[in-house]
Amino acid sequence: MKKLLGWGEIGSTMSEISQKHPRAESLRLRERISEGFKTGLVIPEGLAAHGRGEAFDYLLGEKTSAAAKEAIDAAVASLLLAKNPVISVNGNVAALVPGEVVELCKITNSKLEVNLFHGSSAREKRISRWLKKHGAREVLGAEKKFSVRIKEIQSDRRKVDSRGIAKADVVLVPLEDGDRTEALKKSGKLVIAIDLNPMSRTARAADITIVDNISRALLLMVKTAKKLSFVERANLKKLAKFDNEKNLQTSFERMLRGLDALKK
Repeated sequence: MKKLLGWGEIGSTMSEISQKHPRAESLRLRERISEGFKTGLVIPEGLAAHGRGEAFDYLLGEKTSAAAKEAIDAAVASLLLAKNPVISVNGNVAALVPGEVVELCKITNSKLEVNLFHGSSAREKRISRWLKKHGAREVLGAEKKFSVRIKEIQSDRRKVDSRGIAKADVVLVPLEDGDRTEALKKSGKLVIAIDLNPMSRTARAADITIVDNISRALLLMVKTAKKLSFVERANLKKLAKFDNEKNLQTSFERMLRGLDALKK
């Protein structure tokens, strides 16, 4: 298994998991999200969300599908084509893939912004410091003086940074909620989601949805970004053309096949 870029101080307290265990990677991520909770990056609701995602990933065979790879190509191409791309980070993302999200930000020249469903100034600053420990040069979203609101949203996620999501043309929203995805779309932004549930409102509302585990998706996005950063814009535009509805249907059918296989 390839080691996640962000595994470091949090991972130092984690128990040893045998490489021979059939679900070793899933167990490592479970411990990582648990350690993120203990250090204050993740809240209890984040633990529940992670567990829900595990169930969908099981139906995918805990592997990145061809449909997900196609979505990743379109997503990375869109980030590279964007004038003001922003990657939104919540507690789960910070705990699971801090190194990957920072590296993707650098390769695609995107901004990083902390945005929380259950927000607090203390947690925003904690996540910001954690991302900077993993190499981020700048993290938006933790300074009140730059805070503006998206009027269509009622949760804490209505708060965005005037330097980041507020003026972005493309936003990557891994592990997102449907309300904000829909609101960002209404404001004219191209929205990229990473969501293991192809039936969720987030998945269906986004322009590009990557139906994959975030740990696998981010690693592959970093690898893809390194490759595509040398590709001409005309070819990137071809890659960025994407039928999200068709891709979601393909992912859903893969899950159905996975469920059917369990009956045999």
